Amino acid sequence: MREYLLTLCIVAAVTYLLTGPVRKFAIAAGAMPEIRARDVHREPTPRLGGIAMFGGLCAGLLVAAHLTNLKDVFETSNEPRALLSGAGLIWLLGVLDDKWGVDALIKLGGQMIAAGVMVLQGLTILWLPVPGVGPVSLTPWQGTLLTVALVVITINAVNFVDGLDGLASGMVCIAAAAFFMYAYRIWFGYGLEAAAPATLFAAVLMGMCLGFLPHNAHPARIFMGDSGSMLIGLVLAAGAISITGQVDPDAMKLFAGSETAAVHATVPVYIPLLLPLTVIAVPFADLVLAIVRRTWRGQSPFAADRGHLHHRLLEIGHSHSRAVLIMYFWSALIAFGAVAYSVNSAGVWFVLAIVVLSAVGLVLLLLPRFTPRVPQWAEAFVPPRYRRRVATAQAVEPVQSTEVAQVAQASEQPEKPAPEPLPTGLNGATAIGDRSRFPHRRKIGTPQ
Repeated sequence: MREYLLTLCIVAAVTYLLTGPVRKFAIAAGAMPEIRARDVHREPTPRLGGIAMFGGLCAGLLVAAHLTNLKDVFETSNEPRALLSGAGLIWLLGVLDDKWGVDALIKLGGQMIAAGVMVLQGLTILWLPVPGVGPVSLTPWQGTLLTVALVVITINAVNFVDGLDGLASGMVCIAAAAFFMYAYRIWFGYGLEAAAPATLFAAVLMGMCLGFLPHNAHPARIFMGDSGSMLIGLVLAAGAISITGQVDPDAMKLFAGSETAAVHATVPVYIPLLLPLTVIAVPFADLVLAIVRRTWRGQSPFAADRGHLHHRLLEIGHSHSRAVLIMYFWSALIAFGAVAYSVNSAGVWFVLAIVVLSAVGLVLLLLPRFTPRVPQWAEAFVPPRYRRRVATAQAVEPVQSTEVAQVAQASEQPEKPAPEPLPTGLNGATAIGDRSRFPHRRKIGTPQ
């Protein structure tokens, strides 16, 4: 765990420190496209944030390869090298798109090529754990098609949700945290070394998002662009592929005992079928709705519009920050709920907690104009919009009451006759007489 945390911190630090120079480079290179109709920001903002994130990825893998325990992952498995190869291709494609723009079909082909490169180096799905049947072996073609499909879907789901400041990086960080907990439990709890690469990928992905998020939070100073969104989508998919199709469920030795106990014990085996979808459930739902909406209108599925979930949250009255936090909440509820279910699938309290939290999420959706207030002792730690304005209200109230009293008093008094006109010789500034034609003269150096 210490080595995973060290890798995470190094990735976050490198990404954070590289983002500032990358921002200056993006401005100098002209990677600041004009504001489009579907954009939410008001000022042109540089892209190419994926350059810093790719630097963090390379630094994390380089450090992990020299640590005492994590270096075994590179010696026994070729998956880290496969991830780096696919990530390099998808990152290069994203950089070209951020600077000059790339056609949607070309990007789709590039995503498939990046996934194919990972498959050729061993990062592929070998079998699927099917409930009631057990592990089902896949042919090379079936495994390749399923791997490419999962990579393409995950990349585009993350790319679609990258519409608000800090939204994509925060949601992927939440998904990576939940995935790290699950993969570490499989690796450490059951002693399966095949789950170590997925655990490493999740730790690196968390570091990439945490290091970039301070620069990308609202108001964002830099966007990750397609070079960043496609990169983190590919890393997330690589972790899901690694632990779904590489870990042998029979090696977990969970099938002893009664049938009921075996069903509950094998829940962690079948969670990989759902976990890759739960960690991107919100982006995936947004992707499906966007495809249906655009196809229904007779448009291309890749045509951009303002119908995404985060756009709808803004339309019903939520602020930018609150819309992002609501998306965070639902992502965390689904992702961590799936992980908690894999640990204890028969707990009644777990179901009740999910129901209560879902109700809280629905209430937050229906209260777009509600502004929470914090206690007075915590006002120094929150933005001004969350502070109590008691002193201001008390100061405004007497002023308003005084004005009302003056108006009422003036209405009761009889009208006064108009004042007589002032003499024509009086000056308006002094109201005494004409100003002297000669200015006040004094010698230099004497006090006035």
